[in-house]
Amino acid sequence: MYSVSPQQNSEATRPFLTWQRIIDWAQEHYRVRNFSKDERVPTRPGLLYLVQKGAVRLVGTAQVNATGSNTTRLARISPEEAFLGFVGTGQPFEIVAQSPFTLQAYAHVDQTSVVWMYWHDLDNWPHFRREVLDAFRYQHQRKLLWLSTLGQRRTIDRLLGFLTLLIEEYGEPTDEGYCLPFPLTHAQIGSAIGSTRVTVTRLMGKLRQKGMIRTQGDNLLCLPTDSVINRNEGALNRP
Repeated sequence: MYSVSPQQNSEATRPFLTWQRIIDWAQEHYRVRNFSKDERVPTRPGLLYLVQKGAVRLVGTAQVNATGSNTTRLARISPEEAFLGFVGTGQPFEIVAQSPFTLQAYAHVDQTSVVWMYWHDLDNWPHFRREVLDAFRYQHQRKLLWLSTLGQRRTIDRLLGFLTLLIEEYGEPTDEGYCLPFPLTHAQIGSAIGSTRVTVTRLMGKLRQKGMIRTQGDNLLCLPTDSVINRNEGALNRP
């Protein structure tokens, strides 16, 4: 039914002593920092980052041509942001620079703690290096599923596929089914699936009416367990 993410698996199998040694090393070398909600995490290419606590939101920014409204109709360059996903507790991430695209990381919840190191620092913990590489391979596989979802023609199919992938990876069991442990705005969802906030709001209402999604507490998104079981049997009927 629900796949077990490397985050859940690594926390269950990783020797506690190894993880604690890494945290102690990071604190000793001033390689760990806490962030408030929506605070930008300073990053640079070539470094490895580990989320010790909380969640990090990855955002991509591309420079796109936009037409000016003045009489000369001069072209100008304006940034366009896209939500690229989360990095959960115990998981690694890195930032790659490729013009004209830039990647940025933000703390998605309060008290998010991030460790940074050079790749060669992992030579001190060979077993943990293997875990990091396995986690990156898993993230690559999930991105392929994400791209497959974004290839759906109908926006509502992209929306449901996107929510399903997120909740499969980060969802926690509740009375409502499986729910994201942190909020996600309609604008962020829209940027992820190539739509607008208004369209996402309208389609979320439709999904709620069909019982495909639910909300709990502070607008936390949930998928009923039966929806996950039956999602491959044809999620929605065409109008």
